[in-house]
Amino acid sequence: MAVTWLLVPFTRSQEIALAAMKTLVVDHPLVAHKLTALRDVRTDSPTFRRLADELVTLLAYEATRDVRVVDATVSTPVAPAHGVRLARPAPLVVPILRAGLGMLDGMTRLLPTAEVGFLGMIRDEGTLKAQTYATRLPEDLSGRQCYVLDPMLATGGTLAAAIQLLFERGAEDVTAICLLAAPEGLAYMEQVFTDSGNPVRVVTAALDERLNEHGYIVPGLGDAGDRLYGVV
Repeated sequence: MAVTWLLVPFTRSQEIALAAMKTLVVDHPLVAHKLTALRDVRTDSPTFRRLADELVTLLAYEATRDVRVVDATVSTPVAPAHGVRLARPAPLVVPILRAGLGMLDGMTRLLPTAEVGFLGMIRDEGTLKAQTYATRLPEDLSGRQCYVLDPMLATGGTLAAAIQLLFERGAEDVTAICLLAAPEGLAYMEQVFTDSGNPVRVVTAALDERLNEHGYIVPGLGDAGDRLYGVV
């Protein structure tokens, strides 16, 4: 059901249809528990990495609900059984470096047969615009379902640029998995992809209050990359 996402509180997992884009805020006790621990400033890097890994697997379960499958029949010890297998081409998982790397194991644990591409992007702290510094992706993504991993959907610039690159290479639909999202970031994504004609979905553990003057999510959890790997 389409709702006005800026006005309606999230009391259960629900999809918010924003024209060309859909957002799923996953409301589950385990998700909320792990996210609370991630937010805690006292949580050290090793614990943060473990919790992020576990949380991503929970989010990935919802994010892959529409993954393509084909009918399959196997023989059990008793009789034939009808089921499904993942369709080809295999899904492509794309972590955005560097913080997205902390989400990769949690995603591939659920999708071990997926292929993995890498996209290096950095946000200019002055302009808040995303700049690409490295790509390791197939040139032709025609017909591919892609899953982009980016812990924080803040201004939306980095994630939107990454998704646009995947569509330019022929990706058929893209789902972004984020630990947290800000209203401003979702609004920007909607602005970018309203007339794209390509399905875009965002799956997140929480929609926070706002961005501060530095472009950080409030209350957020700080800089995800620094908390995963330390300050470099």
